[in-house]
Amino acid sequence: MLVVGFPAGPWGTNCYVVATGAGQECLVVDPGKDAAPGVEEAVREHGLKPVAVLLTHGHIDHVWSVVPLCGAHEVPAWIHPDDRAMLADPLAGISAQTAAMLESMTDGRLQAGEPEDIRELADGAVLELAGLRLVVDHAPGHTRGSVMFRREADVELPPVLWSGDVLFEGSIGRTDLPGGDHAAMLDSLVRTVLPLDDETVVLPGHGGTTTIGRERAANPYLTALAGRSAGPAAPSRGL
Repeated sequence: MLVVGFPAGPWGTNCYVVATGAGQECLVVDPGKDAAPGVEEAVREHGLKPVAVLLTHGHIDHVWSVVPLCGAHEVPAWIHPDDRAMLADPLAGISAQTAAMLESMTDGRLQAGEPEDIRELADGAVLELAGLRLVVDHAPGHTRGSVMFRREADVELPPVLWSGDVLFEGSIGRTDLPGGDHAAMLDSLVRTVLPLDDETVVLPGHGGTTTIGRERAANPYLTALAGRSAGPAAPSRGL
């Protein structure tokens, strides 16, 4: 499997280009602000053909470039229905401080909207795209429609989890923004993250790559859940 990942834009949002190998079809996960040049570079370098854009949630730092990318390659975008409205109204799910930042960055002319072909994700759905088989795990808490994409292990590779802003290296996504819910986040972690195999490679929406085993041992939110303690206060990492 070929995975090209890079941080893009002022929020350092990780965008991923995923394929079975060079010269094949590919998926683009979370194309945020300034992600398009990196996507196009990966496509050219590896001879790839984008066939879909996958969105872990609707925050603007993860979806900024979805409309131009989908338009350029004539491909659909996939998002959970609970976050779909944020494509047309990106200010709905962010803080006043971030909204002011966006206004200044765009001179008050923030372009928003849905791609021409938008498709909705459901919990437990299996996406078979670009030769890949990905399971969708609905994991609300950071937003109502947050999802993770999970590739199960095979004889050559360990399982892989694109965790969006649900799970980070050493932390979890913030839950203090509109649509956030800390209790829902903890439930999502118990239901969708803790049962995963330790060797699962985690490709998060921000920060470095990690594994479930490493996070189970050292992430204070997961260790608290495993020990049934109150755990630390909600973090502020992410948009």
